[in-house]
Amino acid sequence: MGVVLMFKWRIGKPDAEKVEYFLKKTDLNRLVLEILSARGIDDEDSIVSFFTEQELEDPFAIKDMDKAVATIEQAVDAYELICVYGDYDCDGITSTSILFNYLESMGANVMYYIPEREAGYGMNIAAIEELADKDVKLIVTVDNGISSVEEAKRCRELGIKLVVTDHHQVGEALPDAEAIVDPHRPDCPSSFKDLCGAGVALKLCAALDGGNYDAVLEQYSDLCSIGTVADIVPLKGENRTLVRSGFRYLPNTENAGLGILLDKLKIDRSKIVSDHIGFRIGPVINASGRFGSPLTAVKAILSEDPEDAESYVDTMITLNTQRKKCEQDIMKDIEGYIRDNPGVLDHRVIVLAGKGWHHGVIGIVASKILDKYSKPAIIISIEESGMARGSARSVKGLNIHSCLTYCADLLTKFGGHECAGGFSLKEEDIEKFRAKVYEFSAGIEKPAVKTLYADKVLMPADIDVEMVKGLSVLEPIGEGNPKPLFAILGARVTDIIGLKDNAHTKVAFSYGRTNAYALMFGQDPTKLCFAKGDLIDMMVELDINVFNAKESVSVKVVDHRLSGVKQERYFAAKDTYEKIINGEEVPVSFIKKVIPERAELVGVYKYLNSVREISLDALFMRLSSDSMNYCKLRIIIDIFRDKELISYDGATMMINLLPAHKKVELEESDTLVKLRKMTEENE
Repeated sequence: MGVVLMFKWRIGKPDAEKVEYFLKKTDLNRLVLEILSARGIDDEDSIVSFFTEQELEDPFAIKDMDKAVATIEQAVDAYELICVYGDYDCDGITSTSILFNYLESMGANVMYYIPEREAGYGMNIAAIEELADKDVKLIVTVDNGISSVEEAKRCRELGIKLVVTDHHQVGEALPDAEAIVDPHRPDCPSSFKDLCGAGVALKLCAALDGGNYDAVLEQYSDLCSIGTVADIVPLKGENRTLVRSGFRYLPNTENAGLGILLDKLKIDRSKIVSDHIGFRIGPVINASGRFGSPLTAVKAILSEDPEDAESYVDTMITLNTQRKKCEQDIMKDIEGYIRDNPGVLDHRVIVLAGKGWHHGVIGIVASKILDKYSKPAIIISIEESGMARGSARSVKGLNIHSCLTYCADLLTKFGGHECAGGFSLKEEDIEKFRAKVYEFSAGIEKPAVKTLYADKVLMPADIDVEMVKGLSVLEPIGEGNPKPLFAILGARVTDIIGLKDNAHTKVAFSYGRTNAYALMFGQDPTKLCFAKGDLIDMMVELDINVFNAKESVSVKVVDHRLSGVKQERYFAAKDTYEKIINGEEVPVSFIKKVIPERAELVGVYKYLNSVREISLDALFMRLSSDSMNYCKLRIIIDIFRDKELISYDGATMMINLLPAHKKVELEESDTLVKLRKMTEENE
């Protein structure tokens, strides 16, 4: 069952005048124009730019591309052994496949090498020495290498030439290489900087082809589109061109492995969209690097024998099934831990550690915990060696790289950016690390919470098949061009229907003069924050459902709440509660305001007695008032839990009323005693 938890909402406002103007000048429908307007694409130049495939810039515009080509061509002509050195994620796997296949078609003496996940990201000295023993004369990196300063030195010592192609941010020092092809180099004059590794690899192939893109786009844009979407780089500018080109070639791909993968995943080749890559193709390719060997995916992509390709694809799909099972097992462990230690959620960052959690999936788990509890999450896997590896995911407002830097004295290795990071540390330092993360996050002005951004308030007339079908022109959807999200405000619930033994919910609602249905996946209909007749607000995605050849609009609920909830008050009061129970400094006047009166305790208990079971946030939505904010309600729940009037499951945030066997003195609860003591000490 999904947690009923409020996220922060932000709703865009399209410019009505501009929408009307472009409605007359273009063949785009109103809904598309409103989305574009809400995203700041509301003048002729920006609209034309969005829908026009940007011409790919001359590959030689990237700094050192000419040197890279000269170095590679020299090695090809001399038939020296070249190694394409990749990375174990989807971008690295597609990059490796693109460049290896191209060099092989040139007649090069070429091999590829991708480190297993256990060896860590990027180049490593042991691998370089192993390649030297195989008489490799040139290493060309893809999707890594920009930070490999020591590894580059070792290449030089061993007489191996090095060409770096990468797309990651540049550090203080550049590696000593024959060429460093990275658009993020400060001295790189190229105009487009947001390529992924596969995009850079494709441009290198175009440069080796004399600067012409025609052949390499036909041959490799299918792979490049997968790497680009999966690596979550902004789908703007040249990336839109590369992905659109890939989507044209992918349905009829000549790559045996990709074709088999599409068929086994039952993807409709006539309607390939970004979600197919982001949620189906990408995860299967990634599973090889996470759970098996990335070489399985490379071999699936490069194999020219259909039987071999199918065997590799089957292995990848099996590994992805194992990955899902592993994630589920870790999530169950975490839910059990939170059930016993609900206070772990009452900090600005959720920090969780467990033994044997597969390090290949802890990043995915961190994302799931962030999505579930609306807070930055750090997941740590403790290994038998006494070392531990961690993965962090955040949202704007709490910079993960800054947080890890603050804890650097406890870490053996770390890296990342604003919203994601990874690190290693000793098992014995985990608790000190946790305390330091809490300390860092407490020093930030406001808590960082997950925010949902709707493009606009959906009008009843927008729930229309032709209107929603028109949204397809926004593809490719992804980073920098997200899937449209809409707000429905003040819908009247007319029916609530359980699906698949109440695993999901179908809600019938009236909205203006429109009657429609909305689907809530993972929501038990018996544990919702609303009932028939209530007015609710929803954040929704729209799609087209086809059943018996008839098309209808599918409304998928991403988040929901009772109408009228004041979210800013909710988040402020929630933060105050967490500060109080964690012993942080809070004005005495705040504490006094949230100590409940007896009548308030009785009122909440009576309501609980009428429903018996309800989620914490649903209870807040029901009972919220000027005098009953979230902080006071949490304190009342803590008082009831102290006196065993209720059970509270921190993992699901569900409250259950327990049978009352005797009269209880609420005034003696640990929570009330503690609060009163705090007010006395600070007066």
